[in-house]
Amino acid sequence: MWEAIPPVLASFTADSEVRTIVLTGAGDKAFVSGADISQFEKTRSSAEQVQHYEDVADRANQALKTCDKPVIAMIRGYCLGGGLGIAGLCDLRIAADDARFSIPAAKMGLGYRASSMKSLVDLVGKAYALEIMLTARQFSAAEAKDMGLVNRVVPVADLERTTREYCDMMAANAPLTMRTAKRVIAEVLKTKYDNGACEAWVQECFASEDYKEGRRAFMEKRKPVFKGR
Repeated sequence: MWEAIPPVLASFTADSEVRTIVLTGAGDKAFVSGADISQFEKTRSSAEQVQHYEDVADRANQALKTCDKPVIAMIRGYCLGGGLGIAGLCDLRIAADDARFSIPAAKMGLGYRASSMKSLVDLVGKAYALEIMLTARQFSAAEAKDMGLVNRVVPVADLERTTREYCDMMAANAPLTMRTAKRVIAEVLKTKYDNGACEAWVQECFASEDYKEGRRAFMEKRKPVFKGR
């Protein structure tokens, strides 16, 4: 699904009939429930596998971040881990009142890459980003609205209608003006940081005994016992 995002967005961007793009989850349980942690032992255990996964996710995130057309995340149910990152890269987030948000990285011992962390800080600020990352707890839709994580919270029954109203409003606007607004806003948010140092710290997490313990504890359905090494 990560690999599908760039070509799908590219096809929508190239289609002049498409004015707005909506991302949503299948069914009513989740927008994105997060990566399949049960697969981590097989797909994200070695340094090479971790790097491959990170590269694939980065390409998808970059495609979302640089999409020239308005992108709305229509969120129902769980929006966890990488799913929260996906929602954060959309231009607007409209959530049903049953939505739940979390980045549970600290419960798994995995590192969170700098690009995703910067997107989170740009969206909610340092204080809330720290609360999200350090507690690893789930936040309600109302809490997400308070921290600026979502733009609107509506009853479940009104989610599709409200999203459609936003689509219609933007579809009636000038495409070049909206494209320029997106590009300029992205440009003025840029901040330089030492990505090499960040990558080293992230890799330290993935190479740790705690990361192995986090994966094993998940598979064994028990609380992890982390030792800081």
